[in-house]
Amino acid sequence: MAALLYASRLPGSPYEIVLVASNRPEAAGLALAAAEGIPTFALPHKGMTRDAHDAAMEAAVVEHGARFIALAGYMRILSEDFVARWEGRMLNIHPSLLPKYTGLDTHARAIAAGDTHGGCTVHLVTANLDEGPVLGQLPVAIRPGESAEALAARVLFAEHQLYPRCLAELVGRETSPVWLTEQVRQRALALPAAEETVSHGMACFGIAKGRKFAWVSNDHHGDGRVALLVKVSGADEQEQLIESDPARFYSPAYFGSDWIAMRLDLGDVDWDDIAEWLRRSWSAIAPRKLTAMLEF
Repeated sequence: MAALLYASRLPGSPYEIVLVASNRPEAAGLALAAAEGIPTFALPHKGMTRDAHDAAMEAAVVEHGARFIALAGYMRILSEDFVARWEGRMLNIHPSLLPKYTGLDTHARAIAAGDTHGGCTVHLVTANLDEGPVLGQLPVAIRPGESAEALAARVLFAEHQLYPRCLAELVGRETSPVWLTEQVRQRALALPAAEETVSHGMACFGIAKGRKFAWVSNDHHGDGRVALLVKVSGADEQEQLIESDPARFYSPAYFGSDWIAMRLDLGDVDWDDIAEWLRRSWSAIAPRKLTAMLEF
């Protein structure tokens, strides 16, 4: 936790710590966070169901406006519903080179197996313990005759280097034009007969030898925004969308009143919603023989 906190205060860090929470009121990290001016929350789990305790912890997280959860020595199994709600936004660090040695006693197991290296892994949290997608790993050499305690001390040092970097990369990708474009690409090209081209310096998606149904605008004409452009029914809908959320929606220059631009770089994209916008825009230009494919 301390490594994450101090890294967040370095110039250029894309994240800040808004809350440190624990199920152990005596946890040293809470005292350190308080000394550094970070809000804290502590709630013992004894006498509470797992779901009830997770819900209370989550309520504190949401109240403080957090958008990601970084587990740092939180030694409780989380409920599946809680994990599902934070899919892709909750991460953990484990003291082994996963998939090797999930669970406990990782250093002793690596030494007993004759491994040349131990290490640590940062991964996204899923319902399966220590099996989420890997975000980063850092190997640590095992010296001849080394004890598990000595190896653990050096792996801990490596953890302090790796975890802040992986958290920063995870948070920062939500405003990265490359990553955002790739998320749109995956969803757009999943539609029947969709193809990608480049037009006016922007990635655009259309139906083979046909019209375009989506564009990804990246700092177009120097506007400093990354946005998805899709078709709407006309000026009335365009105006309604802009009025409903002017920070997110705007009228794209040179595209007319039957297009809307929606910001992707605000850090809170609902990708299921984006997939639906792409499907709707695709349907607006696709011939009947193709749209029929999505009706079954």
